[in-house]
Amino acid sequence: MASGAENGGGEISVLVTGGAGYIGTHTAVRLLEKGHEVTVVDNFHNSVPEALDRVRLIAGPALSSHLHFIPGDLKSKDDLEKVFAAKRLRFDQTISSQTPFNFDLNSSISFVVVVVAHCLCCFRYDAVVHFAGLKAVGESVAHPQMYYENNVVGTINLYAAMTKYGCKKIVFSSSATVYGSPEKTPCVEDSSLNAVSPYGSTKVLAKMPKQFLVITDNHEMLMLVSCHLVLENYFRQVQAADPELRVIMLRYFNPIGAHRSGDIGEDPKGIPNNLLPYIQQVAVGRRPELNVYGVDYPTRDGTAIRDYIHVVDLADGHIAALEKLFATPDIGCVAYNLGTGRGTTVLEVVKAFEEASGKKIPIKICPRRPGDSTAVYASTEKAKKELGWSAQFGIEDMCRDQWNWARKNPYGYSGNAEEN
Repeated sequence: MASGAENGGGEISVLVTGGAGYIGTHTAVRLLEKGHEVTVVDNFHNSVPEALDRVRLIAGPALSSHLHFIPGDLKSKDDLEKVFAAKRLRFDQTISSQTPFNFDLNSSISFVVVVVAHCLCCFRYDAVVHFAGLKAVGESVAHPQMYYENNVVGTINLYAAMTKYGCKKIVFSSSATVYGSPEKTPCVEDSSLNAVSPYGSTKVLAKMPKQFLVITDNHEMLMLVSCHLVLENYFRQVQAADPELRVIMLRYFNPIGAHRSGDIGEDPKGIPNNLLPYIQQVAVGRRPELNVYGVDYPTRDGTAIRDYIHVVDLADGHIAALEKLFATPDIGCVAYNLGTGRGTTVLEVVKAFEEASGKKIPIKICPRRPGDSTAVYASTEKAKKELGWSAQFGIEDMCRDQWNWARKNPYGYSGNAEEN
C-alpha cells in the first residue's frame, strides 16, 4: 500500500507499461516476488501474450493473483482512460465485497479508518514503470515518424492520465543510446548527450533551442522534432511544473541474459538487432553465422567494446528506483546509469557464449558500420551510492542464462519456425 511504501515497506500498486516485453516481464516477476500488485498494459507490438503466461508460471498461483493485464496502446487516450479507470473499478469491487459483517460494527471509527485506507491505496496506481516504446535503432531510422508518435505521444498521454488520476511517481525506461558516440568513457550521467538515431533522440535531453539534428548509421542528416518533444527534457519540464511529481530516468546499456528458469527471455521479431539474440539464433541453427562488424578497433582484440548487463540485474535496478522514489519526496527528476561499469568486446561475448552453450559460433568479418563507437560503457557510481544498486552477474552468467532460454525456446515463445 502507498502509505506503507512511503515508510519503507508494504505492498504498492505498480502500472507497468510494455510489461509483456523482454525487460518488462523480468521486472514484473521481481515486483511480484517483492509482494507488489502489478498491472501490465501492452499492445503486443513487439511481444506476445504467452510471455505473461510464463510470468504467471514463474511467480506461481499465489503471487500471480496480484498480476493483472489490460490490453491497450498508449497512443490512445481512450485506452489509457480504461487502464486507469480499471484500477478504480477493482477498488469498487473490493469495497462492495466487504459487507458490514466483515467489520467490527462496535467500532465505527475502525470502519471509517479501514474504508479510508482502502480509498487511499486502492483507487489509483502508486507508481508507473514505463517501458512501452519502440526500441529498434534500425527501424527507428527507417520509420522516424512512427517512433515519435509511439514513444513521445504515448508518453505525453501517459503523463496526462497519471495527472488526472493522482499518480505522482514514474520510473522511465531511458537508454544509453542518449550518449551516442561518447567523447570519453565511462559515461557519467552529466555527460553531453548526443543521440545518433531517432530512438536515441526520443530519449535525449535536447540542448538545441529549436531543433535536434540526428545522425543515422548511414550518415544521413535528418531534421527531426523540436526539443520539447524529447522525452528526458519533457520529464524535466513537467516535473519542474509539477513539484509533487517524482521521476527517475534509467539509462541502461546492453541488457542480455534471461530468467534462470529459461521460461522468459528476449524474443525479437525478424532479424535480431542486438548481439546476443543473434548469437543464440546461430547457436540453435536459425542463422548460419554471426557478422562481426570491424576487427580493427583500438581495443584488446580489435572488436568494439560495450557494457552488457544481465536483464535480472536490470529488473532489480527498477525495484531500487521505485524504492528511491517512495523514500525521497524531493527527488525531482534524476537520471541513473544501469550497467556493470565493465566493457566486453564482441569476440569476448562470442567466446563466453561458446563456453556456456558448447556450440561453435561461425563468424564472418565485415567492415565497420559507420557511426559505431569504439567503446561505450557505464559509470555506475551514482546508482551504487544513491540507489544502493550494483550489478551482480558477470558475462558468463549472462551467456549461461541466455543459452538456457535459447535451448528451451529455440524459436521463442511461439515455438514455431514459420512464425519467426
